[in-house]
Amino acid sequence: MICHLACMQNACIFEGCLNQDDRLMNPEKLELLITREMPFGKYKGRIIADLPGPYLNWFAREGFPHGELGGLLALMQEIDHNGLSELLEPLRAKHGKPAPRH
Repeated sequence: MICHLACMQNACIFEGCLNQDDRLMNPEKLELLITREMPFGKYKGRIIADLPGPYLNWFAREGFPHGELGGLLALMQEIDHNGLSELLEPLRAKHGKPAPRH
């Protein structure tokens, strides 16, 4: 897993995305990508899973915010960067949040 690999390399940017006990990705964090809105900036109010790749990449270059939000943005950037956004489709359907049209 991306999250596990990054932490093994001593570069864990996914603050809070790992379960402390078994070091596995926490499925609740994936669900938060679909339900949590960006609280500030140009994309305020947009769910994190719908943030554009260039915006997420900007955070990756300049630094993610501290806390849970930064962990979620970092997780979404890795998902987007690696072309894994389709993994969120079942969660989008569950929450009635279709992917944005580009």
